[in-house]
Amino acid sequence: MTYNVNVIYEKDENGYYVYCPQLKGCQSQGDTFEEARDNIQEAIELYLETMPPDNVVELLGHEIITSTIEVALA
Repeated sequence: MTYNVNVIYEKDENGYYVYCPQLKGCQSQGDTFEEARDNIQEAIELYLETMPPDNVVELLGHEIITSTIEVALA
């Protein structure tokens, strides 16, 4: 079975940090975006392999919404 999983990437001077907000503590990193993507995919698969199928559906079944907002500074 396959699932669509939300991940968030943050770029800094050392590369990319990536985490899955649906799976607490599931995170990884990479020197490039592609490496970070591959690493988080593996981390998510390993994380989910340890769970009963009903728990997987429950964890991944809620909606994650991200947006960008404008903030004014005085």
